[in-house]
Amino acid sequence: MKTYVITGSTSGIGRALLEEFAKDGKVFAGFRNSKYETELAGMKNVIPFFIDMEKPYTITGAADVIWQNTDKVDTLINAAGCVAAGPMENMSISKIRRQFDVNTFSHLEFTQKLLPLIEGGKIINISSMASFGIFPFVAPYCASKRALDILFNSLELETHGRVKVVSVKPGVIATPLWGKSVEINKDCIENDKSYNKEMEFLAENALKNEKKGLPVSEVVKVIKKVDGLQKPKASYTIGKDAFAAQLMSKLPQDLINAFIKLGMKKKFG
Repeated sequence: MKTYVITGSTSGIGRALLEEFAKDGKVFAGFRNSKYETELAGMKNVIPFFIDMEKPYTITGAADVIWQNTDKVDTLINAAGCVAAGPMENMSISKIRRQFDVNTFSHLEFTQKLLPLIEGGKIINISSMASFGIFPFVAPYCASKRALDILFNSLELETHGRVKVVSVKPGVIATPLWGKSVEINKDCIENDKSYNKEMEFLAENALKNEKKGLPVSEVVKVIKKVDGLQKPKASYTIGKDAFAAQLMSKLPQDLINAFIKLGMKKKFG
């Protein structure tokens, strides 16, 4: 029986992965909202642990729970995350800092604390097509995912392959993340009059993505395959939109900017 650790396991991709890997393995399931603890504890092969990616002291506590209950982790899946949206002109630095705390720094700190348990195993990060960095008005999200990829890739190199790090970059996936992002960025969407059209579009598009994105099962299928491989690739891109973003990111920056400016002009005037 393999042992997994999954953060963000109460909804979206994390929840789907929890249900899949708990069929045949032991899963440590990270939760932030206490209302999920009883439900998770009642699931077969699941050990819940509390972790809030914004609060470093909970990261230490979460790692302690795992150390107390196992001497080996085969696969760590960093799935927790959020989206900060808005124009760089007006966005508070504290909001940007929170984005990096949740999507980047917390995962690195948690991984550091578990690294001796994971040696010989895998770390799978749920990154995003946003990591290709071509999307305006969600720059903190793009940057946090790109930083996640860079820091963890360096971790694998520096440890001489004692752990295998894999970045999974989905495109738009139908998960509650989109609705949550609208709620998190409500202040900006409702009050930023300088970018009223852009913010309204972001909100409408997010709610549409929640229903019309690729099913979560597409991501689960890829991650299950990666988990079973002896030598998986360093990066996997999921969805036509993600592949398009990857290709576009290879163009010169001036050309990327020209394309995006043209699209914004047509959309917003």
